[in-house]
Amino acid sequence: MTRDKQLLHVNLTEVLEKRRLDQALSAKEFAVVAGISCFAARAWFRQPDFPAFAGVVFWQDFVQWRSAKTGLQNVCELDTRSAARQESDLVKPSLMFSGKAAQILAEA
Repeated sequence: MTRDKQLLHVNLTEVLEKRRLDQALSAKEFAVVAGISCFAARAWFRQPDFPAFAGVVFWQDFVQWRSAKTGLQNVCELDTRSAARQESDLVKPSLMFSGKAAQILAEA
């Protein structure tokens, strides 16, 4: 499957099931599903606008982020969230995230 030693013990079937159920994916699991190296996944996780939350990402949040980055979606929505995050530290945590992560924070 892969030659990346970091990803040797990640079970593809289990990771695909987590993606199907819209569960959070770790950086290693995300790398397997996205078809990228563990190094590349960690680099994406460090980007300020990447939808990672507490070291995990929801696949649908990644899809929305990727669509915005490639211009397939209205980028203004993403820029508004970034500006709000920079303006105030008093912003509710649920407003700083999108998709599944925001829903979980709103329910907490």
